[in-house]
Amino acid sequence: MNRILILGSGGSGKSTLARQLGGLLHLPVVHLDAHFWNPDWVPKPKEEWDELVRQYTDQEQWIIDGNYSRTMELRIKRADVIIFLDLPRILCMYRIVKRRLMYHNQTRPDMNEGCPEKLDWAFVKWVWNYKARSRAVTLERLKQTGAHQQVLIVNTRRQVKELLHRFAEC
Repeated sequence: MNRILILGSGGSGKSTLARQLGGLLHLPVVHLDAHFWNPDWVPKPKEEWDELVRQYTDQEQWIIDGNYSRTMELRIKRADVIIFLDLPRILCMYRIVKRRLMYHNQTRPDMNEGCPEKLDWAFVKWVWNYKARSRAVTLERLKQTGAHQQVLIVNTRRQVKELLHRFAEC
């Protein structure tokens, strides 16, 4: 288990889980949001972004958190373990509001410098509609994984804690 991919809605806890697993397993953690966004929330150009994701996935060890559907297939192919945080919408909504309050006018640790935490209607709508818009597509992509890959679908906070406990025993 050298390459772990974490997927899920905004507010599902991808970055937090990535940090926790990175500490437990001593694997380097890559928060895709920190690399996709340039200062002032300017996205990387597509070609530059694709090459950066290729460089990270070509490494032998990593934990990568983030969705970014255009490069998801590449990350899925390289991952040994894929964790899909399929948590309740209301929990994700609560967490994005909580995160906004915690990091008011600050940049989160899993973001690029110059991207202070914000909560706009576009993001709220994106999180609210995640299950209808992206869930089925993600689950379909996960059905295409190989026999050598482990897919873990986590639906509750308790399952996240149990997952961490299992990884701690490795």
